[in-house]
Amino acid sequence: MTAGAYMRRMEDEVAASAKSEGNDKQAAPNVCDAIVPFDNRIEVLVLQHPQEQDRTLGTAVLTVRHFRHAILKVGLSWPSLTKILGRPADPHRWAVLYLGSAKAATLAPDREVVVLNRKGEPEPNQDALLREIEGVVLLDGNWSQAKALWWRNAWMLKCRRVILGPRRPSRYGHLRREPRRDSLSTIEAAAMLVSRLENRPEIEAALTASFEKMLTGHGAL
Repeated sequence: MTAGAYMRRMEDEVAASAKSEGNDKQAAPNVCDAIVPFDNRIEVLVLQHPQEQDRTLGTAVLTVRHFRHAILKVGLSWPSLTKILGRPADPHRWAVLYLGSAKAATLAPDREVVVLNRKGEPEPNQDALLREIEGVVLLDGNWSQAKALWWRNAWMLKCRRVILGPRRPSRYGHLRREPRRDSLSTIEAAAMLVSRLENRPEIEAALTASFEKMLTGHGAL
């Protein structure tokens, strides 16, 4: 299927779903009530595909609840990062969790966060590039939905592309099938990425605990 045909199909599906763009931080009170948000230096932006909103085990809302500086937007496309944030922003200083086939375990097995160039190769001076990052963009949805968001938002091409090398598979386990072993839920990806960029392991610990509590509430753990 061509990119054009794929996008036409996605647009038809989105129109049929009748979901409007929003910015919602509501979530199950049993999980969210006790959360004390982190005063994060690295801003978190979650872009959620409209058809992902009703997922019982979705984690986008839970993710943004953990950060004072976090935004959840629901929709398919936005003209620029500045438009989303409502203030001037340089996309070159933001990182997007990349959807390509590159694997951190193959390219840089000693690193958990890897910055790629447009050819899918590790950039030189990894640590210096990571220190320049001011915010991260996470695409929330299944594999095809996340790709639709990527194709519809050309400004992401200006962002740094990063991939993660998790030491264990997603805690979703059999509940939500991931496209490959190193794929993570939105909350797991945010936990890992922000905690590494800020060198604050307590961030990953808190988000992981909330995710596990949510899964336990659904009888998953």
